[in-house]
Parts: sequence; structure tokens; C-alpha cells
Amino acid sequence: MPTKNVITSADIADLRRTALGTANPLGVAADLADAVETGRLAEPGDAGDALTLAAEIAEVRARLDAALRYADRAVAAYPTTDDPSAGFARALRARILFRVGGRDDEALAELTALRPLLTEQPEAPSYVSAALDAGNLSRTADEWLSEAAETLLGQRATSTAEPGQTVAAAEPTVEVGPPEAPGVLFFLLQQRHRVRRNLNLPHDRHDDLADRLENQLLRRAAENQGGESDLLFFPRAEFDRLLSEQPGLTDTYGPDWDAHRARLERELVRLTNTGRAGLSVLSATVDGLTGLAGRRGGEPTDPKIRTDYAGELAARPDAKISWPPERNDACWCGSGLKYKKCCLPRSRG
Repeated sequence: MPTKNVITSADIADLRRTALGTANPLGVAADLADAVETGRLAEPGDAGDALTLAAEIAEVRARLDAALRYADRAVAAYPTTDDPSAGFARALRARILFRVGGRDDEALAELTALRPLLTEQPEAPSYVSAALDAGNLSRTADEWLSEAAETLLGQRATSTAEPGQTVAAAEPTVEVGPPEAPGVLFFLLQQRHRVRRNLNLPHDRHDDLADRLENQLLRRAAENQGGESDLLFFPRAEFDRLLSEQPGLTDTYGPDWDAHRARLERELVRLTNTGRAGLSVLSATVDGLTGLAGRRGGEPTDPKIRTDYAGELAARPDAKISWPPERNDACWCGSGLKYKKCCLPRSRG
């Protein structure tokens, strides 16, 4: 099913949120792949992202042969393996290889090659552990994440040790990081914490540290917002762009998309407990927020600007995503998963 003649970066971001809710998601995936093949992308550099999205759609719809074809093309489309999106595409390919069956060794080799990224790229712990989980290797994920955490904490201890003090005696000082960059260690510890919780493993000192850092970040967010959440929801591609262009909003909306969704889910539950009904999140875009800021002569980081933007969206029925969905219905966040398997559990985190 054709989407449009020329597909822009914004179109890809919108399709990431809406494709699985269309009448023919697999047609959308095929059209994305065709747009790459026939030169219909407004930005040729979006080829990897378009093909990765096509692979994700096909995987969710259990068309694994098509998903693997798209993933193979996505990996080849990125000009450098240093691109964080290239790492995600390779992990997605490994995840699909696990699901296809009979290619577990190839999948594990792909992920082993990505293992160094666990200490280098904030997104890597999430997508590597998700791929390992698809191969029933969650305990391997715990081992890899634990070793990476030890490596980074050891480096921190070495850098903070006093002259003459042994590294073993040095207790590294760990902060959540500046608002614009919580840091690789923060994301690594959070993902390790999730993996261990899913495995029902006992809480250890690194889990304690993950909790302390998350609480520190949540306190900062509460202080910055000074009140009730604006319920702005940024779909995944929009969220990544938001933090790239407006890093000062990390404390407000979360350090990653998982945290962003979890905060909204918890806030919605809190509002329900106060007696509020008919709740919705407001589907936001970076262009919409920055455009309003420009018209008002302000900055997107200004709470008043964000409140005004939320007010504009609240007046638009097409911007509202009703909450909560039924447990077995598609999740409100657009992930394609059932609500009970996606954002519902986040309110308990």
C-alpha cells in the first residue's frame, strides 16, 4: 500500500507510531523498502531507518522471512557501524535470526560483535539485551551487562582514587550526570536492573545504585516541572530527536524512551487515583513544540511554553491518545505490543 510519493524523515517518524494501527502494516513495510529502492526518500541518509522500521513491522506481524530481508538491507544501508542506529539494526537482525530458528550461532556472533558498545553507547544495553532475550539468553544478558558495569565502575574508581590509594579501596562517586547527558553508566545500570528483575534475581549493590540514580533523576524532574505532568507524549523517533536537539529536557521527559513512557504511565495512574477520568496523553512533535516556542519568542525548555503547547494539543481530538486501553488491546504508546505486555507494567516500576 503506497504511503506517498516522497517519504520524509517526519513521515518515517509518524509511521513508526501509526503503521501497526493501519489496515495493512505489511503494505507500509513494503512501501518503505520500495521507497529506498526507487529513490523516493527525501533524505537518502534515511534508508537505514526506513528499512529498520520495515523489518520491525514485519517482525511484529510474524513475517520473519520478510523481516530478515529488510534487516539485511538496513544493516548494509548504514555508512558506518559507529552510528547508534546501525547497532540497533544489527541487534534487530540478530533478534530475527533467533526467531527464524536454526541460526542461533550467527545471531550470537552478531551480538558478540556489538558487545563493546555496552560501555560506549547509551542505547546499546537495551537493544542488545532485548535481542539476547529473543534467544532465551537473558542470563547471558545479565552476565554481559554486569561485566560492562564493572568495567565502567572500575574506570570511575581508578579516576577518582587518591594518590597512593588502592583501586579496590576507592569508592567511585557516581552521579546521574548533567541534564543533557545522564551517561552510559546510568542507562547500563537501569537495563541491567530490568533484566535481573525479569529473571527474579536477588537485588545486589548495582541494583541499589540503579535505584538511587533513578530516584535522583526523578527528583530533578519533579523540581524542574514544579507540579503536574503536562502529559506530552513523544513517539520514539520524535523523542530521540527531542533529546538530540533539546538535551536540557532530559530531566523533564526522561533519559530514554522507556523512562518517558514509564513516567507518563505512572502519572496517569496517579491522576486516576485522585478521581480523574477520561484521561489522554497528547501526541507531541518536536516541530510543534519548537514552532510554538518560536511564535511566542520563548524556548522549548520553558515550562510555560510546554504548558501552552499541551493546551493547544488538548484542543485537537486527533492529538489525543485515550488512556487506558484494554489489557489485550494495542498499547497506547504505539509499540505494537499488547498493553499488558508493554506500558501497563511500567506503572509498577
